[in-house]
Amino acid sequence: MDGKFPISGPCNVLFNNHEDCWITLFCFVFLIIIIRSFKRKKTSMRKETGQSSHNLCLICMDVKSSVEMFRNITCSHPFCNNCLGKYITTKIQQNISKVECPDLKCESVLEPHLCRSIVPKEVFDRWEDALCEALFLDAQKFYCPFKDCSVLLVNDGEEAVTMSECPNCHRLFCAQCKVAWHDGMKCNKFQKIVKEGRGREDMMAMLLAKKKQWRRCPSCKMYVEKISGCIHITCRCRYEFCYACGSKWSSTHACNPARVGH
Repeated sequence: MDGKFPISGPCNVLFNNHEDCWITLFCFVFLIIIIRSFKRKKTSMRKETGQSSHNLCLICMDVKSSVEMFRNITCSHPFCNNCLGKYITTKIQQNISKVECPDLKCESVLEPHLCRSIVPKEVFDRWEDALCEALFLDAQKFYCPFKDCSVLLVNDGEEAVTMSECPNCHRLFCAQCKVAWHDGMKCNKFQKIVKEGRGREDMMAMLLAKKKQWRRCPSCKMYVEKISGCIHITCRCRYEFCYACGSKWSSTHACNPARVGH
């Protein structure tokens, strides 16, 4: 064939000499090697991508998908949404408003707005309220003394306020003593009673007794209210006394009924 070598295949190719044939074969083999190398690299990249899409939660130690994982923007410690949500809930129930990363050696703080989707709404609301309260000094804040209200109140310190009205339940309280309004008793006297160890219920009973003009039995110290009848009182402890002056009753006792309540 005049020094030309045929190569059979999809199409017939003629080479003028052996050198052209070897060069073509070398290029063909080299191309095959490059293609196979590219395929292996692509397969390896796929494997690496598959491994990085799953992470280990440092709390439950389970492998989770990237969708189930939470990452703090200030640190790289991985935790799953479920575990971190429970962790935050526990901290808020312990009245801890500054929630740090669960990692023992990390001091990064979790941002509430990033955790909204992984905690219950009531927990998130309580977390926000706690952060707002933390902005005020302890000397500035107190709570409504009525247990069925207990709304947060703030003393701006501009002037000394005593009788105040709660903006939430609209009941009167003493801003100085932090109790329900002690009508008829000055703050210094009220606070003195507190220092003596008497309970708030006792103090409120004393205020009510003074307002209603009740008389205390000289023997058992129980309060007695006279609804009707004369001033001669027989207490349940069987002690007899005068409701007007509070002295012991006798057959010769004489007292002015107009003194009742004095």
